Amino acid sequence: MADLTCDVAVIGAGTAGIAAERSARAQGAKTLLIDPDFAGTVCANVGCMPSKLLIAAAHRAHDARTAGLFGVSTSVSVDGAAVMARVRAERDAFAAATRAGFDDLPDGTCIRAKARFTGPGELSLDDGRKVAANAIVIATGSDPMVPPPFRDIGGDRVLTNRTVFEQADLPKSLAVIGAGAIGIELAQAFARLGVRVGVFDQGDTIAGARCDAIHDALKAELTKDMDLFLGVDVKPEAVAGGIRLVWDGGDDTFDRVLVATGRPPSLDGLDLSASGLHLDDNGLPDVDPETLRCGDSAIFLAGDANANRPVLHEASTEGAVAGRNAAAFPDLTHATRSPRFTITFTDPPLVSIGQGPDDSAQIGTADYTDQGRAKVEARNVGLAQLYAAAPDGRLIGADLFCPGADHLGHLIAWAVDAGMTASDLLSKPFYHPTVEEGLRGALREICRAVPLDLPGDRDTGNPPGI
Repeated sequence: MADLTCDVAVIGAGTAGIAAERSARAQGAKTLLIDPDFAGTVCANVGCMPSKLLIAAAHRAHDARTAGLFGVSTSVSVDGAAVMARVRAERDAFAAATRAGFDDLPDGTCIRAKARFTGPGELSLDDGRKVAANAIVIATGSDPMVPPPFRDIGGDRVLTNRTVFEQADLPKSLAVIGAGAIGIELAQAFARLGVRVGVFDQGDTIAGARCDAIHDALKAELTKDMDLFLGVDVKPEAVAGGIRLVWDGGDDTFDRVLVATGRPPSLDGLDLSASGLHLDDNGLPDVDPETLRCGDSAIFLAGDANANRPVLHEASTEGAVAGRNAAAFPDLTHATRSPRFTITFTDPPLVSIGQGPDDSAQIGTADYTDQGRAKVEARNVGLAQLYAAAPDGRLIGADLFCPGADHLGHLIAWAVDAGMTASDLLSKPFYHPTVEEGLRGALREICRAVPLDLPGDRDTGNPPGI
């Protein structure tokens, strides 16, 4: 007999789990939120917020170093201990605010324990109690993967995103294993704070860039701050005071190594084999992205745990969808998912939206190396590529690596989501001088290619410096 019963049990109190519990409870369901730590979200503790705090410090250092371009003289010195202390202090405040939210939940909702399946609607907790639920949401997130050669070294010389922000000071040198979004963001930040950085990856693509021109611009900008070694296998060796890396064609020794080789779903210990779900060769169930339901079960899988769209805003959405459907089960609502939208917070940012470039897309390009506002601020690097479908010129996606891309990306994502055409966007106001008006050339290029009429009440010329 179960010790605890509920309508919806949510395993994992991260971003997706918090949203799932809140959504299910809003539907009138009796909920349980099960987590061994209730430490707060990955974003607040070891992800979005501490990384952006480090990046913010790097921006200040870089701006100060390059102030001479504007006739401003300055001397820059970086206090690494102070940088890391601020990262942790502000990070802790964000995490504390997240944890405080658990206190507002109804009494008995939060269950501090590890859970595993003993049947399709049955859980066993590591404190000995049993849980029976009408529906279950798995929202256990993801964990950093450390390949065996680095795992075997041990000690504090090998870091992940979970441990890198605990460093008391900046290292003198850092090797980053993995040129994905996390690795590249942190690599550039450390490099601009004065750390000698080398980035290594077995693949040839940086941060999942989908467009060759965007990738070339990204690579050219990053190599100003760090060494990039793509398409290489590295072998680590512990040496006095650091780690020696050996690869085909070279070797080097670094004080610390940051392993950023991916974050697979954290599903170990759940005993999914007892859940009744059909699992693939990787131990993952089939998940409907519109309902988050696993197969034909009353189990839902949301957030990073399903490895579909591992970014915070998607985890929050998926948690809400999964929680609502778990509460209403077996009545399901199919969610309309927004276009895929990712931002890598390099400087300038790398953004991908919706569909990528293919033979069927009409492409408009905006070059920011000679764009007026970007030149004013000495940030004139990169480009934006917009993709539209023929014959109507409806925007379907974009790739950007240019100043303000994190903000421009939102505008384009909203336009794609709304089904707007290039002509629709050109009919909107563009202030001068801004980076936004740099997109007009790309939009006009799409209109000419489709072809699509340009707005008749808008000037087809450009003011100086666009």
